[in-house]
Amino acid sequence: MRYSMMLIGAALAAVALELFLIPNSIIDGGIIGISLLTNNLTGLNFGILILIFNLPFLIAGYKYIGKNFVISSLFSIVALALIEPTLHSLTPATDEPLLATVFGGLILGVGVGIVIRNAGALDGTEILGILLSRKLPFSVGEFVMFINIFIFAWAGFVLGWEQAMLSIITYFIASKAIDFVGQGLTGDTKAALVVTNEYKEVGEAIQERLGRMITNLYGKGGFIEEDKEVIFVVLTRLEIAKLRSIVFETDPQAFITIIDAQEAHGGKFKSAIH
Repeated sequence: MRYSMMLIGAALAAVALELFLIPNSIIDGGIIGISLLTNNLTGLNFGILILIFNLPFLIAGYKYIGKNFVISSLFSIVALALIEPTLHSLTPATDEPLLATVFGGLILGVGVGIVIRNAGALDGTEILGILLSRKLPFSVGEFVMFINIFIFAWAGFVLGWEQAMLSIITYFIASKAIDFVGQGLTGDTKAALVVTNEYKEVGEAIQERLGRMITNLYGKGGFIEEDKEVIFVVLTRLEIAKLRSIVFETDPQAFITIIDAQEAHGGKFKSAIH
């Protein structure tokens, strides 16, 4: 079911690109935007470009985000690369730039949101941001925004400044659609509470395999009133799937709650804000 949903998400992204954005010379941010611009300049196949540009980030993220995430993302990216060319022969949905911007951004955001909700990704820039934020004093959101500034500036020179401005609107609409579809997954900073009888083993696994520091909170069961330790950890949305895997591999009976965290400051955590 998860892979079927990622396939649907990739198909929606392909529809948005081929029937709305590409015919009207409008791009999105991130790797998708870079691939569209490169396609415009060189004529190279968009599907091949998005696969090539994302591959280094997936390889780099293997260690820090997890094998399952990389496999899911690779599946989604390959699906997008294969579906997009099959839509070339279809007539564009509209040649009105504003309509293409609104509906293209909306459909693209829904597609990307579905992929993210099922523990995958179509864009490697966030992965790069997570990796670099561990070494440098910048958040994931700051890295992504920095990259997109150059992408939209490049679009201004290649496609024209009006198209660049429409592309910025597309990016904004797509990001809001991702927020809606993700049901909280898109606020990059998350807090997790893990209730487990194997708190020592689970805590050590989280620190070793996820690379996140934990805090043990002391509590008492409401029914049998036995003392318990609750693990508290702050992480990013892309790390949630790996956290679940780590916890349930160690203790299948554990209970996890994921909470939205508006901001995270201090300590060794690099906040991840869209």
